[in-house]
Formats: sequence, structure tokens, C-alpha cells
Amino acid sequence: MMFTHSDGNPVLELDDEQSWKLLEATKHGRLVVSVAGEPDIFPVNYLASNRKIYLRTAPGNKLAQLTINSSVLLETDGIFSDEAWSVVLRGTARVLSNEAELAAVEQLGLKTWVPTLKDFYVEIVPTSISGRHFELGEQPEREI
Repeated sequence: MMFTHSDGNPVLELDDEQSWKLLEATKHGRLVVSVAGEPDIFPVNYLASNRKIYLRTAPGNKLAQLTINSSVLLETDGIFSDEAWSVVLRGTARVLSNEAELAAVEQLGLKTWVPTLKDFYVEIVPTSISGRHFELGEQPEREI
């Protein structure tokens, strides 16, 4: 995906469409949850479909925390030799339990990366998405 920094600013704010394209083309990120004011972060692999995010998980802290507080963040990024980008999605997470929903998400083919049992599917419905693209380089000299 090509990004044009027309004003010379090395940081470009991405629109929703650009952010979604990056999010959909990437399969890994970090899920941020918070319970009682204590944030936690987990590396996850995910799948984007119909402007929703799906991931699989096992019983444990991640599942317990997003059940207690369904407001989550998902961050994903890409870093290259001369450019980088970051997308943050805010949303509401829920564990899928309806048979029809489970059947539909299983059709998406979301595989786990780690060979462990992850019997729970989580759906994240976004409330907002934001992204930034960066042109990398050395810090400029200060003007005197």
C-alpha cells in the first residue's frame, strides 16, 4: 500500500479505509484488556471479516478479563527499513456462544499459531479505528 506524505511531515494520519486495509492484511497484533484499572496486553493472531475481528483463546486471564470488561483495544503494526505503520482498533469483545455464530466463524478458517486447545471464539465489534504511517529517518538538526 502506498502512502503519500504530501506536506513533508514524516507522520501521516490514515483514514478509516486505509487503516482497515492494513488491519485486514495483517494477522497478528496485541490485545489490550483492562480490569479494575489494571491493563494487560496479550499477543494474538486474528482474522478480520465484515469489519469485525475474530480470535481464538483458551480459558485464562485473557478470557476472564475480556468477559469482565468487554472494552478492548487491538493494535497491529508493520516496521520496515524506511517506513512503519500502526493501527489501533477500539471495540467491544464478546465470547461467541450461539451455534449459528460459531458455525459461521469456523467457516472463516481462523487457525491458532500455538499448538494448544483454544476452544473459545471472541468477536470484537469496533467502535473506532485509527492509523498512522511513518517515514523513518534520523532526527533533524535543530534550527538555531
